Amino acid sequence: MTAQAWLTMAIVVGAIALFASEKARVDLVALIVLVLLVALGLVTPTEALAGFSNEATVTVAAMFVLSLGIERSGALEPLGRLLSRIRQPWLLTLALMLAIAPMGAFVKNVALVATFLPLALRVCANTNTSPARILMPMAYAAQMGGVCTLIGTSSNLLADSLATQHGLPGFGLFEFTRLGALLAIAGIAYLMLVGRWLLPRDVVAAAPIGAAIGKYVTELKLTPSSSLVGQTIADAKLGEKYGVYPLELLRGDRHMWAPREQQLESGDVLLVRGDWEKIEELRIRAELEIDPEDRYGHDQTHARMLIEAMVKPDSSITNRTLDELDFQRQHDAIVIGIHRHDRILREKLKDVRLAAGDVMLLLVDDTGAAALRGDDRLAVLSEREDARRTPQRARRAVAIMAAVVIVSGQHWLPIPIAAIGGAVAMAIAGCFGRKDIYESIDWKIIVLLAAILPLGTAIENSGLSSTLVAAAMNLVGTHSPLAALLMVYLMTALLTELMGHNPSVVLMIGIAISVAHAAHASPSPFVVAVAFAAATSFATPIGYPTNTMVYYAGGYRFTDFMKVGIPLIALFCGLSMYLIPIFWPLQ
Repeated sequence: MTAQAWLTMAIVVGAIALFASEKARVDLVALIVLVLLVALGLVTPTEALAGFSNEATVTVAAMFVLSLGIERSGALEPLGRLLSRIRQPWLLTLALMLAIAPMGAFVKNVALVATFLPLALRVCANTNTSPARILMPMAYAAQMGGVCTLIGTSSNLLADSLATQHGLPGFGLFEFTRLGALLAIAGIAYLMLVGRWLLPRDVVAAAPIGAAIGKYVTELKLTPSSSLVGQTIADAKLGEKYGVYPLELLRGDRHMWAPREQQLESGDVLLVRGDWEKIEELRIRAELEIDPEDRYGHDQTHARMLIEAMVKPDSSITNRTLDELDFQRQHDAIVIGIHRHDRILREKLKDVRLAAGDVMLLLVDDTGAAALRGDDRLAVLSEREDARRTPQRARRAVAIMAAVVIVSGQHWLPIPIAAIGGAVAMAIAGCFGRKDIYESIDWKIIVLLAAILPLGTAIENSGLSSTLVAAAMNLVGTHSPLAALLMVYLMTALLTELMGHNPSVVLMIGIAISVAHAAHASPSPFVVAVAFAAATSFATPIGYPTNTMVYYAGGYRFTDFMKVGIPLIALFCGLSMYLIPIFWPLQ
């Protein structure tokens, strides 16, 4: 290999290691790659910045806005109300998959899972069912639907854009639908007949549900009239009487030593953990005050509600404290409790550094509730009042999305232009707030797409692609092009589990097309194999964002995804090897 090829290989290996380690944000890793490629002369500045004007990048940004319009307008609520009537867990699982998979072809997968997650959790609570039985199939169904259209997932758009740059004809909006629909049917059948027996049965969800809010850590302040004044924590027996367990005794800024034997005084703050209903019962009976509410909430004049909001994966508020975030100023909201699934918190609430999957209990008025619903850093799991959305807005959002699909599907306008037009139409129609059009876009994904694209160019320019293709063809030997197609699919699937679906597409598209030429086969089926292998990441909770969301909310272990997901990947791989050559002939 040339020196440039070795340098490119070093960058590729380093990027894979950083993506897999999750020690740095994916967009930051992509920007590091971009800077290194230019600094080492592997791509020109023009090539380095081309990703920001790439059609796939622009389309994905517009699709974020369209998905927000569907979600924020309440278009999904009638379906949610219908599904909430189901009481049989197996039937709810099937109904959720059958509902989410078709919608996943047009609506952002993360938005779908965030919308139906509270519904699934509430039904699980009502039927005394572990959420782990339902949430993973729901996340998988969103991915299955995403591969059914060109706009269903960003990796499909990226694969199409890169293939076009290599001189191949672009794919139609519904060209993936036949294969995607058959795989989705097979996947749903597997999850209902086999996968459901591999799912854990007795898992307590990390995320609390509806009125039966989960175990929160909060601060209770003793009033002068409290019955606990003068007692010790040991004498009060709060765990035995109320099911609420004291963790720390705070007196001013001090953590008291031997808190169980310390006599309680007026103004002391107990850091306690328990079900919220039991905490409320203790607060009322013992005449206590929730300390954050006592400090910030007495000037509230409007009716208030309790909202549970989960910190989304890769949210910008992770590793930040409540003091730094200041929800009271941003949303007029008071955080009165925090739930973390993997450990018991022992810090003051204002000092807790938030992590992905943390669930906050917030006290807000109606205006603050609307602001929280629109905060893309959080997923609202439950609230005492329904969002006030009008049927007119929902109908407008659905009509605009349908128009985008028809216009782009009939090739009346290019997909990026149709998507941008739809986003503008939703803004004019009032499907979301004026500022939401920018806040709805996940800029981490946009920067990742734009900044990682030049890596594919460097792989081609440096000759690394030719070297890797030669090694791959030596591995395949004299076998048929189908063996080469299988190798490409498996390599993409492995890379996706390590580094995510978009970077794996960038790495594999050029290699897949070169392998196809070396095997004297048509490149199109190889591009399809890369797209489908990248967009169906089932084996780890980090390969796809929807997996990460249910990982926290369902209380899964890492190995749970492997037990259910690896056979599903094998099923998809086997069916793809049979169906891809039928729909896109190898010769």
